[in-house]
Amino acid sequence: MRIATLGPDGNNHVLVLGRYLEARGLADAEVRLYDDFPAAFAALAAGEVDRVLQCTAHFSHADCVGRYMHRVFPVDTFVAGSHPLVLVARREVAAPRQVARQPATRYYTDLSGFAEEVDVPTTVGVAEGLLEGRFEAGICARYTLDAHPDTLRLVEDLGPALDVWVVYGRVPLPDGHPLGLSSRPA
Repeated sequence: MRIATLGPDGNNHVLVLGRYLEARGLADAEVRLYDDFPAAFAALAAGEVDRVLQCTAHFSHADCVGRYMHRVFPVDTFVAGSHPLVLVARREVAAPRQVARQPATRYYTDLSGFAEEVDVPTTVGVAEGLLEGRFEAGICARYTLDAHPDTLRLVEDLGPALDVWVVYGRVPLPDGHPLGLSSRPA
């Protein structure tokens, strides 16, 4: 089985995919990481991969579901937690005015104290930008703070996000499958 999700390595999609493969006994599956979900869903529709894992909180979820209606179908779903998240700031910035965040994290805490919010495609990208000095503050995985306490300081511990995840395939679930509801009118 070839299963795709959003890269880069170290993000929540890769973390949860690893947990999923282990829980479903699919440890030998070939994992392919994509830069964005439209490319992953196109690969699924074209038969280049067999499954795509996507978090329903991802900003592209609705677009992908709509764009591939009748060609790509949900075949599994579950609830899983993310890496624990933190709002951090660069140590040398006493009062950060700018905060970077992946769009799905924009409401995880009150960001109204920041003059500017910067959208970044992944929390890994937020972490990279913080460490490179491009961002003053940001929401990223706690492991980034733990690995760089000399560069970053904790502003707020947010904990893991608990989200719904969906696995997509090219064949819809059969009628009567436990994950599906009858399509007959009530």
